[in-house]
Amino acid sequence: MSSAPTTLDFTNIVGLETARQALLLLAVNPALGGAAIAARVGSGKSTLVRAFAALLPPGTPFIELPLSITEDRLLGGLDLEATLIKGAPVFEPGVLARAHGGVLYVDNANRLEPSVAAVLAEAMSNGYVRVEREGLSAIQPARFLLIATYDPEEGDLPLSLLDRLGLIVPLSAQGDAATRAEVVRRNLHPAHDEDESNMLRAMIVAARELLPRVQLPDDHLAALVQTAMALGVEGNRADVFAAQAALASAALEGREVVDEDDLQRAVRLVLLPRATQAPTENQPAPQPPTAPRATGTAEEEGEDETQSEAERPIQELLLEAAQAALPPNLLDLPFAAQRRGRRGSRGQTLNARRGRYVRAVIGDVHGGRIALLPTLLAAAPWQPLRRAANEKRVHVRRDDLRVKRYRDKAGTLYIFAVDASGSMAINRMREAKGAALRLLQDAYVHRDQVALIAFRGQGAQVLLPPSQSVERARRELDVLPTGGGTPLASALLTAWHLAKQARERGIAQVTLVLMTDGRANVGLHAPPGDRQRLREEVQQLAARLRADGVNAIVLDTQVNYLSRNEAPQLAQWLGGRYVYLPNARAEQIANALSQSAQAV
Repeated sequence: MSSAPTTLDFTNIVGLETARQALLLLAVNPALGGAAIAARVGSGKSTLVRAFAALLPPGTPFIELPLSITEDRLLGGLDLEATLIKGAPVFEPGVLARAHGGVLYVDNANRLEPSVAAVLAEAMSNGYVRVEREGLSAIQPARFLLIATYDPEEGDLPLSLLDRLGLIVPLSAQGDAATRAEVVRRNLHPAHDEDESNMLRAMIVAARELLPRVQLPDDHLAALVQTAMALGVEGNRADVFAAQAALASAALEGREVVDEDDLQRAVRLVLLPRATQAPTENQPAPQPPTAPRATGTAEEEGEDETQSEAERPIQELLLEAAQAALPPNLLDLPFAAQRRGRRGSRGQTLNARRGRYVRAVIGDVHGGRIALLPTLLAAAPWQPLRRAANEKRVHVRRDDLRVKRYRDKAGTLYIFAVDASGSMAINRMREAKGAALRLLQDAYVHRDQVALIAFRGQGAQVLLPPSQSVERARRELDVLPTGGGTPLASALLTAWHLAKQARERGIAQVTLVLMTDGRANVGLHAPPGDRQRLREEVQQLAARLRADGVNAIVLDTQVNYLSRNEAPQLAQWLGGRYVYLPNARAEQIANALSQSAQAV
């Protein structure tokens, strides 16, 4: 799995300047965690990363991770040959442990199996891998830099992995004719400049030595944080990455204090790819007021303008640069696109014969598939006693047999909680029923289930318990009651009970779809008319659903001129998505929910 030789030096690859800059920052500051490079097929991104390996200090591990890697090769496992010879379990380190202190490279990383991506994300967070399988128990250090390249047109990286990579190089436009011609020339006649490569290595070593002494002024740090907030960047991890990138940039340039260029580089490589919104017009810091002055000469006025530009707040300059670099469509950025979907992996349950193999247990081979390695591992310690003199056969008995257990996808439970009060109730119930039926048509393939709750009057009623049957849904949803008050708290409590029951049956993924304007006027215990108590009940129940990991989507059915922002507030309490659909159609609802349930 070592990298293949490359015909081009790091400095001779054309058209990937931003990616080259990101890799140099990563070489200087390992605290950045890694880099994601998005580029189309044939752009040279893989060649650039492999050439980057030659700039690393001698002896630094550089390992390429194949997409087809198995879990035992990733984490480590039993060395069967050594175990049988020794008569005791012998552990063989996996790829992650072998990458400790170096670089792990994944090409086409968006095609990684979700389970492999999850293991990578966990290892990057912990700095080690823990192996508890096949009778083995081991902890191996695994601190490495992860470089992931991919074509975003073929799919995105999982957010759990992307979030742990400090530097993100977004997809750039294809070069002009002159650039493409230069790429061809350099491939036809590759030049190897050892002096330039040595100079880059020396720069990296010097920057690493300088890095601990580089200072980030407080006002510069505040500007980075304010820019992150203006761009809608979520979490503090991005703030830390931005600061580390600015420090690395200054060290690479030989400066002991971070300046504006370093901040702009950090914004471009860390914050902008994580943007989920464009800064509003009133977010840039205002210019400081200036005292009236008399009119001077043109030369004096030019000097004053230059001075005014230099005195502008650094935050305002960063925001202007960020706005200029934002793409026309924010959904072209990885975090904006995926946060909008709020996608999550489907639940999983243990299954005897299909799914992903997760462990071996003692059992009857007639009731499952034999697990060869665990069986041999169980038999290995007894071989010296079971073998006759000079006999080389392995003796396996019934007590040694182990069978495989698999983890199978259990699908998603969609809980429709529909406000059946008010003048729009009939329309809401009709479209909710249509969306439920559309989802149930695919339930057999995805193992999804659908439930429907109507809330009106004094409480909520389960009209359709969790089901995969289209015919049952049509039969039980034939009559849809409407009218009365809005017991929103009762609906949330009923949905929480359904979600809890689903988890007990092995369904880990639950999505609550609330079709409502968010206005509650009937509580569980709140006195009639006590709006504060009603609000507190709804907020507490929403927090309970959020804490239990229930995904939520609030479909606002209220027209704009009547809305008092109750539905957006409800979505915020639930930690879910808010969608304004006053005239929602069944097909729109079903499509949105199907997309949100796709596995990361």
